[in-house]
Amino acid sequence: KSLSWSKWGCSLPSPNPPPPTQEARPAASDVNNDSSITSSKKRKINSSEREDIDSISSSPKTTNYSSSSCTSTSQHIQKKLRFEDSVDFIGLDVKMAEESSASCSSNKMKTVFLAGGVGHHANGLTKTAGSTTFSNSKPGAAKKLVIKNFKEKPKLPENYTHETWQKLKEAVEAIQNSISIKYNLEELYQAVENLCSHKISAKLYKQLQVVCEDHIKAQIDQFREYLFLTLFLKKIDKCWQDHCRQMIMIRSIFLFLDRTYVLQNSMLPSVWDMGLELFRFYIISDMKVQSKTIDGILLLIERERSGETIDRSLLRSLLSMLSDLQIYQDSFEQRFLEETNRLYAAEGQRLMQEREVPDYLHHVNKRLEEEADRVITYLDQSTQKPLIATVEKQLLGEHLTATLQKGLNHLLDENRIQDLCLLYQLFSRVRGGVLLEIWIIHFTMVINPEKDKTMVQELLDFKDKVDHIIHVCFMKNEKFVNAMKEAFETFINKRTNKPAELIAKHVDWKLRAGNKEATDEELEKMLDKIMIIFRFIYGKDVFEAFYKKDLAKRLLVGKSASVDAEKSMLSKLKHECGAAFTSKLEGMFKDMELSKDIMVQFKQCQNLPGNIELTVNILTMGYWPTYVPMEVHLLPEMVRLQEIFKTFYLGKHSGRKLQWQSTLGHCVLKAEFKEGKKELQVSLFQTLVLLMFNEGEEFTLEEIKLATGIEDGELRRTLQSLACGKARVIHKVPKSKDVEDGDKFSCNDDFKHKLFRIKINQIQMKETVEEQASTTERVYQDRQYQIDAAIVRIMKMRKTLSHNLLVSEVYNQLKFPVKPADLKKRIESLIDRDYMERDKENPNQYNYVA
Repeated sequence: KSLSWSKWGCSLPSPNPPPPTQEARPAASDVNNDSSITSSKKRKINSSEREDIDSISSSPKTTNYSSSSCTSTSQHIQKKLRFEDSVDFIGLDVKMAEESSASCSSNKMKTVFLAGGVGHHANGLTKTAGSTTFSNSKPGAAKKLVIKNFKEKPKLPENYTHETWQKLKEAVEAIQNSISIKYNLEELYQAVENLCSHKISAKLYKQLQVVCEDHIKAQIDQFREYLFLTLFLKKIDKCWQDHCRQMIMIRSIFLFLDRTYVLQNSMLPSVWDMGLELFRFYIISDMKVQSKTIDGILLLIERERSGETIDRSLLRSLLSMLSDLQIYQDSFEQRFLEETNRLYAAEGQRLMQEREVPDYLHHVNKRLEEEADRVITYLDQSTQKPLIATVEKQLLGEHLTATLQKGLNHLLDENRIQDLCLLYQLFSRVRGGVLLEIWIIHFTMVINPEKDKTMVQELLDFKDKVDHIIHVCFMKNEKFVNAMKEAFETFINKRTNKPAELIAKHVDWKLRAGNKEATDEELEKMLDKIMIIFRFIYGKDVFEAFYKKDLAKRLLVGKSASVDAEKSMLSKLKHECGAAFTSKLEGMFKDMELSKDIMVQFKQCQNLPGNIELTVNILTMGYWPTYVPMEVHLLPEMVRLQEIFKTFYLGKHSGRKLQWQSTLGHCVLKAEFKEGKKELQVSLFQTLVLLMFNEGEEFTLEEIKLATGIEDGELRRTLQSLACGKARVIHKVPKSKDVEDGDKFSCNDDFKHKLFRIKINQIQMKETVEEQASTTERVYQDRQYQIDAAIVRIMKMRKTLSHNLLVSEVYNQLKFPVKPADLKKRIESLIDRDYMERDKENPNQYNYVA
């Protein structure tokens, strides 16, 4: 409803409203919001009406009326206010600017119009005789006008309603038939407003609905004819586009009806919604039309997925129609997702058989990009999530395990970084796609004894590759980092104790003096990598046993590549395992330093005769490995020097005992060849062999063995190092790599070398199976002592404990794996030795025996 003004005593036409603008098709949500507003019993001016009031008030029109009845009245024209409905109205304050004195004295009366609503009704404004005139007002002063109701309500002329509707109906039909309208749109708009102002809104709405309904009914026949699919889709799209255009025009004419009567009746759809309902009911709800439309849309999408070019704008328009008619989800989306699921299920099965994993991954990525583009181009946004989820499930989720088993090893072996990145990006989209078990399948190298020689180096290389893949391809995903750690820890301990032994030997190989493959910096980095692998092993005590044995050889024989590298490795082990783990290793280094100091003191206080230079290493028995004594025939001069040193050492450290280990001795010999004098740094066994050539020119293997007393296997390796190595200071006849019975040896006077001081390495005897077993057995014995100590320590503190709790606490204290059966044996052993006893009432409980 709107406020309407009229000139008292005169019949005046309303001023022409501004031509209505054609509004864009409103969204469904906007239309629903408009229709949901309930009408109030008391009349209120809405925001749109206020905007129209402001637009008209900003440029008021001035009209002069020359009616005789009007000019005969008083100059002060009385103003009245007519209401279409009864409302509560107290008063209206109007501020009016004072006219100039010249205009006030004029007999011509200027009437000011105030807009009164959306329909822009305006009536004359007069001033009552009792009102204060503008000429008496002070400049700039605001005056208060008292406005009263009409005494009688104006009536419409006879046949006005019928004639007006005929004009409106004719205009609507012209729009529907796409022909020109005879009447001015502004005039039609004003006619609708006049009818609504006289309570004919309900009838007008029903009449409009009937006209629209009749027109839409007539459209259905064109779709029941047999048409080619593409032609049918274009025809239904044209019908929809025409309907939208027509309803926009019709709504612009009936806008006043839409914003007043319809707005106040929440049960009525707006003019636009009414058009949608009619189109949905009579056109698209027809089963044949709807089925053929949906089938056509799905067929176009299927063709596009097959690589054909289609009319995407047509698809976009048709799907927008379904969305506007609110049947998109029920009629299209469900079938579309079912077809998508069927298509990609079959495609996934087929391509997994035909293509390699990299090609398959690129195809999946392409499909995902295509479906995302369809959502952007013509599908409704609500379809994106279920659509992408369907593609991911059928192309990725259903083939997750098969893809990894078929292609992961290949991608890792060939270091296919780009493909691995794509693999991670795709499978991270699928629930469970980030597998924690994927690394296990690549670690067969550990459980294969044939790869023992290269296992550690292969592990180091593979660890570098895995780290690079996780960093670059898997974006440092925390799940993959943890999975890698768990996988390494699992597979590296598949063979009990063996990995720890092999890692210790690998460190020995890297730290020996003969290995010149790396600089100090490279050696340091290599040790850091080994420590990473070292963290994963359980049997660290096995590593300690083999590492200590190899370290002793490097320190005593002088085969360590770098003292700094040895100390650096010791520091790393201490940081990783604690001081208790490295206490014996540190003791070995202290012995070597102490031996150097003792030898300096010995040489300073002793005047040693002869050509033999004596060097002695003092080894603390608890720190060093146990060596089997080997009796050899030393030269008398050597025996005398041993006695001199023994007297010197015991004189400074009374109460100690010395046991000579000839197998660990080494010497520096001064030799003279044709080329000149050389210094030979050799072992004690090599020294005994070389000194024999001062007494003769040629000796057989048997003669040397008898003269030196060296064990047969050790003697053969000694002769092999002197006659078959890089520095061949003696000749062997016949020439061969191995020393055989009957071979003869003589001094090589023609020996040449670029260095003055030459180190001839003793060929190390390969560790036998018996020696490995012996080392392992010693570790096992030490573990038994540690288990016994842990059990007694726990029982002494707890006094009474059940079996399960005791086992649990023992496992928490031990740093190596123990089988439950072995642990049970240790408990029984302690019971037999009276360290603890079973409870008499509860055999599953133990008591500590003080």
